[in-house]
This record gives sequence, C-alpha cells and structure tokens, in this order.
Amino acid sequence: MIYSANDTALWNFIIQFGIIAAVILAANFLRRKIPFIRKSLMPTAVLAGFILLILRSLNILPLNLAFLEMITYHGIAFGFIAMSLRITEKPEGGGSLTGAKSGALIVSTYLVQAVTGLVITLFLAYTVMPDLFKAAGILLPMGYGQGPGQANNIGGAYEALGFAGGRSFALSIAAAGYLVACIAGIAALNIFARRGKIKRIEHDEISGSVTIDTFQDKDELPVSESLDRLSIQFAMVIIVYLLTYLAISGVTSFFSAVSEDIAATVNSLFWGFNFIIASALALLARFVLGKLRRSGIITKQYQNNYLLGRISGLAFDLMIIAGIASIEISDLTGLWVPFALSAVFGGIVTWIYLSVVCKKIYPGYYYEGYFSMFGMMTGTISSGVLLLREIDPEYKTPAANNLVVGSTFGIVFGAPMLILVGLAPKSDIQCLLTLGLCVLYLIILLLFMYKANRRKP
Repeated sequence: MIYSANDTALWNFIIQFGIIAAVILAANFLRRKIPFIRKSLMPTAVLAGFILLILRSLNILPLNLAFLEMITYHGIAFGFIAMSLRITEKPEGGGSLTGAKSGALIVSTYLVQAVTGLVITLFLAYTVMPDLFKAAGILLPMGYGQGPGQANNIGGAYEALGFAGGRSFALSIAAAGYLVACIAGIAALNIFARRGKIKRIEHDEISGSVTIDTFQDKDELPVSESLDRLSIQFAMVIIVYLLTYLAISGVTSFFSAVSEDIAATVNSLFWGFNFIIASALALLARFVLGKLRRSGIITKQYQNNYLLGRISGLAFDLMIIAGIASIEISDLTGLWVPFALSAVFGGIVTWIYLSVVCKKIYPGYYYEGYFSMFGMMTGTISSGVLLLREIDPEYKTPAANNLVVGSTFGIVFGAPMLILVGLAPKSDIQCLLTLGLCVLYLIILLLFMYKANRRKP
C-alpha cells in the first residue's frame, strides 16, 4: 500500500463519510435556525438525506452509490441488534399483554399497507399499466412501515427478480413516509390542539432516538474497567452480526444444495431480511447473558442501555441519510403513478386504521399511543418518538415503551411476512394469493388484539 493522495482506496472511505458528516451538521444548523423546518419536526437525518439526494442528483457532490447502499443495508441490522440487546423491563401501566398487542398492531399495520399497495398495483397492472410489476405494492409496508433499510433490501431483491427501478421505488416510498409523518402528523397535532383534544407541551428539543436511560445501572461493569464500555457494547453488536452472517450463509448454502429453484426464491429474502435474523440472535444472546448472570458464571451486566441506544441511534441516522440519498430519480420513470397513489393512499389508510384500533387497545392514553404509532408506521421509531414528545415529553404514558417492546414482539409476528414477500413476485396467481393471505393474517391479528384487550391486566 502506498500512502499518498493517489491511493484513492485508502481515503475514499473517509471522504465519503466526511461528506455525509458535513451535510449532517449543515442540516442540523438549518433545522435549528429555520422555524418552518424546526416546527415540522422533520428529523435532521431525513433533512440531511434530502439535501444529499439533491446535491448528488445535480452531480455537485461525488457520493458513491454502492457505498450509500452498503450503509443502508448494514445500518438497519446494526440498529436492531443494539436495540434487541438492551435490557428491558416489564411494561408499566398496560398489563402483561401490552407488548404483544403493540407487536400485533405493528404487523397488522404492515398488512393493511400491503393490502393497500397490492390493490393499487394489481388494479393498474390489469388496466392502464400492463407492464407494471404486480407485486410492487407489497413494497409499501417495506418503505412506510419499516423504513429505508428494509425498503433498500427488498426493493433490491425485487429488482433482481425483474422489477426495473424497484429499489428506488421502495426508497422513494420510505422518503414519502417521512414527509407524511412530519406534515400530516404535525397538522393533526395542531388540529386536535385547537379543538382541545390534546395539549402540545413546550420542551427542549432533543433527538428522537434519545432515551431517558441512566448512564450506569446497578451491577454493570464499572466505568473504571480497563476496556471502555462503548468498546464492549460495540463488540457485542459486531459478534451478533458476525453470527448473523454465518447463520444466513449456512441456511442459504443448504437451500442451494437441496434445490436451485428453492434457493432462487428464498436466498435473496434471507439476505434481505438480515435484520430480523440479527434481531432474533441478539435476543438469544441477551437471554444467554441473563442466564449466565443468574447462574453466577458472570457477575456483572455487560449491556449498557444508554450506550446501546446511542449505537442504534447512530446506525439508524446513517441508514436514513444514506437510504434517501441513494434514490435514483431516473429509475422512477414510468413509476410515478403507482408511487404517487401508494404514497397518498398508504398514508390515508394507515391514519384511519390506527385511529380505529388504537382507541381499542390504548384506551387510557389514546392520543399518545396513536401519534407515536402513526409516526413510527410512516417513518421509523425516531419519528414516532418525536411526535409523542409534543404531547408527552416526559414519557408519563407507556406509549414510548410500546414502540420498543412492540417492535420486539413484531419480529415474531412479522416472520410470516418473509414468506408473503417471497411469494408475491412468483406469478400473477401467487400475487393474488398473497393478497388473500395478507387479509387472512390481518383478521387473525385483529382477533388476537381484541381478545387480548378483554383480558384483565
């Protein structure tokens, strides 16, 4: 290796991250100084992503598209591993089934969005756009419900299956979701506040990913430990992600050995849903560490919720920025109609569905539960927290905890989505079958939520 300016491979990593860092600081400055942007509650990461998208599209900044895609792909897994490793306590004020009900609500919203998207794309494909990729509609929950990371992964997988522009289509849906969360969410907050339904509370602005975790819990590794605690947290995240890679490699190699047809169907989905497997392994690691601690084999708690929260916050911020910035506007040529219909009707249906169901499962704190879920189901958990803080800045209701605990349960409830996402693009009949299965699973989750809601805490 020659250490010089000519060694572009040596410095490219720093140059790319340096550009992203500079735009983050610029976006933060604009958000703090421009009242309109600040009042919109648009996360700084989202604003930075749009700025980078414009500058990259105009060829002003030399950002590497493959580098942005890599950040988006790995960012979602890093963030979910860090979240899943966190020590969680039993939810307060909602009963033992609150987490399960929140998880069912999250996945049922994915299904509502999937049904909406499939109805739109199937209708267009059978009428005015016969060449449209019929399964494109199922990318609506990937973008709205799960954010840029999963939109990037599944959109890329569908692109490999013949959906030209699939990745940019999915990422554009995710970007539109943030606008819906900010614009529609804030508009609704103002309307309800004028009607006296809620009270917006002034508070010091903080990032949506910041929590109120203490810096050091009882029996944690001391600050004076020879190895920095952040290094320990990062090491645990990296080890879990390495195990994720090995697990997916093993499973996909098995399918490849058994049948090339099966492998062609499921292997890309296993790699696309890497964050679900990573989350499951992180939960297993948390369980094992807990068992070892209770048995006395280890005497200290290795996880630090505060630092794990910072790792997940950084990962999600980078994922959002890179995901939005990597959209190829030219890829949307011919897809503007399905994109616009999906973005508009996706937001409307999500709004109506959550407003009805949240009244049933969050009767004691409906508005807090509703706005936090709406923000998350059109953006990410950070946009849900940002909306929640406008009416519950001190997290006096269980709404904030529902987002975190519900996401954990959502991994379990959402597992069948992997099958549905893989089934939809195979053929016209299977796409229609996927639509029917989404409706059936939605009914099952609704029955679970309503039955669980009648049980005493």
